[in-house]
Parts: sequence; structure tokens; C-alpha cells
Amino acid sequence: MTYDLQEQILSLQRTIQRLEKERRDLAVQPLLPPEDASPDAIVEAYRRQARASAEQAAELKGIDDAISALQLQLRQKRALVGHYREQQRDPLQEEIEQAKAKAEHYAERINELSGELMGEVRALKEIADQLSPLYWQYEGKPFITGFKRVTVPHVRSDGAVWNVVNRVV
Repeated sequence: MTYDLQEQILSLQRTIQRLEKERRDLAVQPLLPPEDASPDAIVEAYRRQARASAEQAAELKGIDDAISALQLQLRQKRALVGHYREQQRDPLQEEIEQAKAKAEHYAERINELSGELMGEVRALKEIADQLSPLYWQYEGKPFITGFKRVTVPHVRSDGAVWNVVNRVV
């Protein structure tokens, strides 16, 4: 289908170019009588020139109108080709788009859970900070350790590449 449309587009372009050349070739060439011509010859020459100019003006208008109509058709055909290409997207591209949408959903969920987990770890650390001195006195060892190394995953993207990083809590 696009091959047929492309042929029509090429045909329209050639026709428009031909009409534009024809329009340039129809430039008004005044044919004035010689200076020593009789008054009747001068009148007749100007009448012929007026008739020729009117015919040329009408023909130029017709060519201009035809060019405008063909340019409109050309724009419409080009829009159809663009629309057709948009509909005929590469199946692999479609699969990639679907996988990216699914990945984005999971990345958002990971970031959401990461935020919740950071809040839980901070709450646990706060309890540990309050309880640790008493626990140390009573048990002789720390209550909870390892808070300096606690991280949670976080997904970032620059638009093209996605990156999973560990955030320190």
C-alpha cells in the first residue's frame, strides 16, 4: 500500500514541477508596435496585447489553482504514508514498549517498597538506639548491629538506561 502511495506522491511532485515550469515559461512578453507605426496600428497592437495578457492571466490563474490543489493532495498523501507507517510498527519495537511498561511498573513498586522499608529500618534503629545501653548492661552485648551497612534498592532512569542502586539507610 505504501508503494502505491509513494508512486502517487512522485507523480504529484512531477506534475507540480511541470506546472511550475510552464508557469515560468508563460511570462508576459509585451509586443509593442514600432515607434513610426500609424495610430491605427498602435491601437491594434495594444488591443492584441490586452487580449493576450487577459488570456495569459487566466491561464496563469488556472495553473496556480491546479498547483494549489495538487499540493493539497500531496500533503494528504504524505500524511497517509506517515499514518500507515505508524500503524505498521515493528513487532519487536512493540514488544520492547510492552516490556518497558511492565518494568516501569515494577520499578515504581520497588521504589515504593524501598521507601517503606527505609522507614521501618529507621524506626528499628531508633528503638535499638534507645534500648542498646540497657540491653548492653543487662546482657553484656549489643542489641542490634549492622546499621551502618543497611541499604535498600532504588531504581533510577535517565530515560534510556535504567539503574538499580543501593541507598544507605
